[in-house]
Amino acid sequence: MNTESLEKGTQQNNSAPKRTQISEIGKVALIKRLFEGTQYNNSTSQMFAGRIPDRAGRTKDVNNFLTVQKTMLEGIDFDLTYTPLKHLGYKASLLAMGGIYAKCYNPQGLSFSLGLSARFCVEDISEFWGGVLAACKEHNIAQLSLDLGASMTGLNIAITACGVQSAKTAATVPAVDNTCLLCLTGNVGAAYMGLHVLEREKIAFNRIPAERAAEYVQPDLSRYKYILSQYLSPEINPKTTEQFKEAKLFPACGYFITNGLAATVKELCEEHNVGAKIYLAKIPIASQTFAMADELNMDAITAALNGGDDYKFLFAVPVQEHERFHKEFPNVDIIGHLCKPEAGASLVTPEGAEIALRAQGY
Repeated sequence: MNTESLEKGTQQNNSAPKRTQISEIGKVALIKRLFEGTQYNNSTSQMFAGRIPDRAGRTKDVNNFLTVQKTMLEGIDFDLTYTPLKHLGYKASLLAMGGIYAKCYNPQGLSFSLGLSARFCVEDISEFWGGVLAACKEHNIAQLSLDLGASMTGLNIAITACGVQSAKTAATVPAVDNTCLLCLTGNVGAAYMGLHVLEREKIAFNRIPAERAAEYVQPDLSRYKYILSQYLSPEINPKTTEQFKEAKLFPACGYFITNGLAATVKELCEEHNVGAKIYLAKIPIASQTFAMADELNMDAITAALNGGDDYKFLFAVPVQEHERFHKEFPNVDIIGHLCKPEAGASLVTPEGAEIALRAQGY
């Protein structure tokens, strides 16, 4: 779903002045209200037993079953000062689904557990849930569940996604070796620059004296539209897995980039006992990212490698499939290759110098 569609829903919800306390209707009634008029019922009994109902209600056993768990904490992973709740619900859904797509599985179910502090009302949760439902519709999710609890620290979100993969697909996925090419599905660093725009405006707003807050006029941020959309409402192509099936060409492994390209490359190397070389000149970075980096006197390469929230995929593809992969997926950038583990993970400059990749947590 594009940013404009999400914003439209957000504006409609924000126009309603009423704020209904959750205690007025109760947790059970609120959950029931959120599922009314949807195709979903609030149940995880089949979802996590390896039995996934399709949209027609037919249930079948699943042999290849994958779950991905993610958490998002207010004040750490998101700031509601500038993040609309509907955007957040949509983005949180993709955060969990991305890990399913990366492994060439099809997402089938989502389970949410929300910790809510007293400041959140029924209308807030309805707005958040609207974003979740938009993501579920877009990605053909068959099963959805929700639980609500209390929190002392704002909004806490726990998401579990489950996905399925056919035995035929599993048998087709090649093994990872130290000659695989590293392929990236889009530019990186833009979301991090978008976050910096929002943080800058938040600081400017907080400097306004309370008695003059009513005079505040939001600045024109239209020239930052691309990088803002990359942070607030990233997108995933729901046909990601199907495209591999149609081409009969599967990557050896895949990762969903949320903590920065460098961290993802190091995770791949550690998990598969390989090294990696990433070529600086091959990393796709949008012109708007460079422009914002210049404005902030920041290195765009640092944003691309360590920024996070990119919501792109990194795939390792057998080198012998190079030509066919380039033909079938012309918009995917080959940014490097795997190598022997003793070489480690490094960034290769245009001059040929190799710099060890650094990432938070490693």
